[in-house]
Amino acid sequence: MEGVPHIVLSDADIFQQDEMILKNVNLTIFPGEFIYVIGRVGTGKSSLIKTLNAEIPLVSGSGQVAGFSLRPIRKKDIPMLRRKLGVVFQDFRLLGDRNVRDNLYFVLNATGWKNQKACMERIHQVLEMVGMEKQINKMPHRLSGGEQQRVVIGRALLNDPPIILADEPTGNLDPETSELILGILQQLNRDGKTVVMATHDYALISKHKTRTLVCEGNNLIDASRSEGQLNFDDLLRSV
Repeated sequence: MEGVPHIVLSDADIFQQDEMILKNVNLTIFPGEFIYVIGRVGTGKSSLIKTLNAEIPLVSGSGQVAGFSLRPIRKKDIPMLRRKLGVVFQDFRLLGDRNVRDNLYFVLNATGWKNQKACMERIHQVLEMVGMEKQINKMPHRLSGGEQQRVVIGRALLNDPPIILADEPTGNLDPETSELILGILQQLNRDGKTVVMATHDYALISKHKTRTLVCEGNNLIDASRSEGQLNFDDLLRSV
């Protein structure tokens, strides 16, 4: 890969509250990569994503994401970092008291968009990208899980971030819908975005293999670069 890395962690320890989840993490992710992060529940997948998003502070080692240093990161820089990131959550985190359009408008307004016409144009653009433009006036509770996740991906794209962080984006979805969501993320990757996807959906990713990071025993192992080139299917069985 060429170019300036989008994500770099050096000798980083990842904590969840006072517990160290991953130690001595060394990781480089270049623009345009698609990365899986896999591992058993509680081994650090979500904690890694939250550290990259500055939701969990990096207190040991060093890290850079989208040109921002994670340690230390100034409080005023966190919103600027997050404009470079599109985050897709397993539990959707849509606002239940407003429809799809107003959910997305809320994000644009919070990130500095002032022109209402430009906001509406951008909302229609991202909803078209994820196939949800016809549901623009629906409330979240009237959408299926897959539809809500497509809205969440659209929300993540509003500021055209170069990096997508997806934390268990198919965790609550049936296999067919999971394929659809992964397909959207793969298309975004083909369009040039860097995608980091934490997942335990091994049946899905075994059919769509790519660079894979494994959280195991407080370590983050790059399976594609491990000694002996670990067999992917054996790797999935091990976690």
